[in-house]
Amino acid sequence: MSAKIYRPAKTAMQSGKAKTNLWVLEFDPEKPRTIDPIMGYTSSGDMKQQVKLTFESQELAEAYAQRNGIEYRIILPKEATRKVVSYPDNFKFNRIQPWTH
Repeated sequence: MSAKIYRPAKTAMQSGKAKTNLWVLEFDPEKPRTIDPIMGYTSSGDMKQQVKLTFESQELAEAYAQRNGIEYRIILPKEATRKVVSYPDNFKFNRIQPWTH
């Protein structure tokens, strides 16, 4: 039984950072999914795929995994670097590229 511990990124559908400070422990699939030959549904007998545990910090998630004998890997989040842009800078007289409509 193995799991991954990660901090989820914000979705493209939200502008805030809700639930991005929590760490998630998610189990890896133990069995491959199967396709029902009659209906074509995808199913799995692995119930642990439905479990997602949330923790306040990475250390708490690691402690839980160690306490329960769960083999885990940590996926560190990638921090976005944003360039600070000011709207009035578009109209500077010493701008490198000329301003056009």
